[in-house]
Amino acid sequence: LLVLHRRTGALEHRLFSDLPDYLRSGDMLVLNDSRVIPARLRGTNAKTGGRFELLLLNEVRTNDWWVLLRPGKRARVGAAIVIATPAGRATPIVATVMEANNEGHRRLRFEGTSNILDKLDEVGEVPLPPYIERADASRSDLDRERYQTVYARAAGSVAAPTAGLHFTGRLLGEIRSRGVEVCFLTLHVGLGTFAPVKSETLERHTMHEERYEVDAQTAVAVNEAKRSGRRVVAVGTTTVRVLESVASANGGLLVPGKGQTRIFIYPPYGFRIADALVTNFHLPRSTLLMLVSAIAAPGATRGREAALAAYNEAIRRRYRFFSYGDAMLILP
Repeated sequence: LLVLHRRTGALEHRLFSDLPDYLRSGDMLVLNDSRVIPARLRGTNAKTGGRFELLLLNEVRTNDWWVLLRPGKRARVGAAIVIATPAGRATPIVATVMEANNEGHRRLRFEGTSNILDKLDEVGEVPLPPYIERADASRSDLDRERYQTVYARAAGSVAAPTAGLHFTGRLLGEIRSRGVEVCFLTLHVGLGTFAPVKSETLERHTMHEERYEVDAQTAVAVNEAKRSGRRVVAVGTTTVRVLESVASANGGLLVPGKGQTRIFIYPPYGFRIADALVTNFHLPRSTLLMLVSAIAAPGATRGREAALAAYNEAIRRRYRFFSYGDAMLILP
């Protein structure tokens, strides 16, 4: 665990199990309880036998999904794809390509099951990030367990909220025993979390959309923490996106409800709710790294330099980066 004290710029090198030492009685720890679904499917063209890989992205309605389909050029409108198990056995489930959008995604209609979501444990695979390759198929069962937080509840993510992977039930129990309040919200992580910023200016970048839900209990608890001057510690950039998206639309308050967010947080963003952040180390040019830069110096532009200096130190110390990597704590 790399600890960055943003007021002084000081860095500490600790273990994640030391996290409770940096939390105070009265702090509010907010976590994203979204559950990763086995969203990667495989199939063959019903006519040609050509192979496809599908990644479920967004459910329009039951059995109606936008997907990332590879190779996309072979997936013409009207094509029928027979879904197979991870072992390659054909199933009665057939997906028909209905349309394509400007991003190159395909809209599929699934038949042969009342709801494809109910069949994912049978036909789906863990949607590991593209930089993680598994030559040994026996690792898939382990990934199903490890690429999931211990508090995951609401199914819907196609990527894990990775900052939460470090927590165990025992650690959460210790945190609560120190007088820290723990609450949950939901943001279903989409494929766009891996998308780099390619535009020449940040203002021209089109942010991906993700679904969220905040319940009344969490909204009341977080608002009371802010009113009483207690710190809100967000676990993961996904949690920050929900807190700040809802607060920015409601006068700085967290209100219960469901919605979609496209919020893009980068310096010099002024945070309304999140005071501190637990996060992993992110990809270059990613919107996540820009969010980290923003919270490293709220309301200022020097956060980029602070974040990159911390990253350089992490590289020097051989920290592990990305989804299964090490963690960083940014404190006021």
